[in-house]
Amino acid sequence: MMQQILRDMYIEPELLAELNEEQKLLLFYKIRQEQVRRWTERESLGRRVQWLQGSDGDVWVWVMGDAPGDEPYDDVIRRLMEGRARRQAQQEAQELRRAKEADMEKKFRDAVAKEKARSVAGKWKEETEDRRAAKQDEERVREELKKWEGEERQRGEEEIKRAEETRARELYISLEQEHKRSEQEDMEWEEQLQRSKLADEEKQRKARRARDEVQHQSLRAIEKGKVAGLTGLFQQEPINAAAGLNGGSVSVDRRHSADLGSSSPSPGPREAGLRVSDPSRAGLQPAAPPLYRRRQSRRHSMAVTQPTIDRPAWVRPPRPSSTKCVLLWFQEDQRPKQAGYERNSPTVAPWFHGLISRQESEMLLMNVAEGFFLVRLSDRIWGYTLSYRTAGGFKHFLIDASGDNYSFLGVDQNRHATLADLIDFHKEEVITTSGGELLLEPCRRTGSPTGYGGLFQ
Repeated sequence: MMQQILRDMYIEPELLAELNEEQKLLLFYKIRQEQVRRWTERESLGRRVQWLQGSDGDVWVWVMGDAPGDEPYDDVIRRLMEGRARRQAQQEAQELRRAKEADMEKKFRDAVAKEKARSVAGKWKEETEDRRAAKQDEERVREELKKWEGEERQRGEEEIKRAEETRARELYISLEQEHKRSEQEDMEWEEQLQRSKLADEEKQRKARRARDEVQHQSLRAIEKGKVAGLTGLFQQEPINAAAGLNGGSVSVDRRHSADLGSSSPSPGPREAGLRVSDPSRAGLQPAAPPLYRRRQSRRHSMAVTQPTIDRPAWVRPPRPSSTKCVLLWFQEDQRPKQAGYERNSPTVAPWFHGLISRQESEMLLMNVAEGFFLVRLSDRIWGYTLSYRTAGGFKHFLIDASGDNYSFLGVDQNRHATLADLIDFHKEEVITTSGGELLLEPCRRTGSPTGYGGLFQ
């Protein structure tokens, strides 16, 4: 499943919703690692960026103000700020000029209206016989008003010019302060960039430590697998001692096996196993590693007790399409592997609950303590879901069983030969280092022990 996700660079939204935050982070790390690998492969093919080169054969770089004939950078900035301040001051002066013009026109109209009103009120034109004198008087008043208007205009223009100069100086000072603040922000950004680089280096160190810990857990899993395989070997002595293959017999020399255990405290795959021999030669012989011993013994027992039956091969789709497909996959692929059973026993494990929903699993774990767990069939991938009770809620981990082994999807790289091996391993080793999840106690079924929805019929 992980290889398919990395090959397509895509994960279904429904499958992504099933992952917790730690699984999502690790999955993102794997996808990013694959992107870097593809980019490195593309670079190795010669597809690179071609830089423009200068006369000296080096990469051509132009820095404003440093080239011959360029105006210094500070002078350019100062000239731009002065021009900007001048344009803004002129715009504000034009607006002030229009306001003064409108105010003076209003005052002039008011003065004329007042003068006419005074003349009408006095009725001096109708009462005097010298209309020429009245007209001259009116003209004189108009001349005085025009003179006053000109003086007002001149004083307003001077005031506008003074305000324009003052505003230009203020704007220049403001722009200069803004430029200084920008330089200060650039310095702060550089410091923040340095802190970010240090933080990235710290994350890389933590990632390296996490990889070292995963490798350590993988070595622990291999050691535990070897010990578990040797234990299962000696538990099968009564059965193998009574069974024969091709006219011979399978026997165990208990004295030799005891000597082997005392002389070699950690036997390897070559030291743990049974050999098929004739009645005159019985004893121990090198066998296959524990991961493959179960499959070989099942093949030999099938050859002795059952005839070979040709059955049509079931083509498995990339993902389950229905509940019927999940049941068929379990019966055809998982049940022969003793998935859901206790180790070396025909009894269904107490932690296996068959095909139940996520809501049903949380209801079962609602009233139990932290560390309780159960395993259920997943309807999203070819595998299982381990539901775990935490102090504050629940966690659900996907178990990938699409291949010949069992492993958590997006959590670690430990692969186990059986589902029971995975459960027993994480009873002593945590699932994630950050969460510290240990499988302490299985959540047993509350209903009938045979009600598994037809899985074991």
